[in-house]
Amino acid sequence: MAGHSKWKNIQRRKNAQDAKKGKVFMRHAKDIYTAAKQGGGDIATNASLRLVVDKAKADNMPNDNIDRAIKKATGTLDGASFEELTYEGYGPGGVAVIVNVLTDNKNRTAAEVRHAFKKNDGNLGENGSVSFMFDRKGYIVIANENGEIDEDELTLEALEAGAEDITTEEEAYEIFTEPENFQDVVTHLTENGYEIADSEVTLFPQTYSALNETEESKMLTLIETLEENEDVQDIHHNLEESN
Repeated sequence: MAGHSKWKNIQRRKNAQDAKKGKVFMRHAKDIYTAAKQGGGDIATNASLRLVVDKAKADNMPNDNIDRAIKKATGTLDGASFEELTYEGYGPGGVAVIVNVLTDNKNRTAAEVRHAFKKNDGNLGENGSVSFMFDRKGYIVIANENGEIDEDELTLEALEAGAEDITTEEEAYEIFTEPENFQDVVTHLTENGYEIADSEVTLFPQTYSALNETEESKMLTLIETLEENEDVQDIHHNLEESN
């Protein structure tokens, strides 16, 4: 995965999202939902949830919004029935795309996702049409903006806790785990004083697709359109973004 830093893409995408009014709480709600779904709704035992809740509160997200996101994930939200769905397809130039949604109206969501693909020269496929091109991994980022973290020490701690690999990026370390070891590694690193900048169980493409300038522009527009949909939780793709 060297040369394809997820952290750099996350930072670029989140900075762009945060510049848009009204998107900050939506992003936090999605992060909270994902963390609660993966590790449970108790922040005392779910380090990933505690991390994203703290970030949401730092941005002044109301407690009611936070509680609602957690209840969605744990199925305890009264009077609402949400369904998790996954759409697979191809974007411009044949880029593989997986879209995870949480919706209370699957017909509406399906129409909106289909429209986003069609408008940007993409098309939806059958379930399984592109998912085989991705691997599911635990992903953890340790910020190192001041260069104070000893790489060897962190590597030993991460591997001891069950991590699979660790890579060094500018001002950060990226740690990868098998999904079943993810929570143990997060907990271990947190308990040993490491500040976790981001963490999730997510999908990583096995290969990447480079596009020409026109196709890449359309692909980025497709991603942005999907991100603006309130039902969309996660978007995975294998675009090789140009610098």
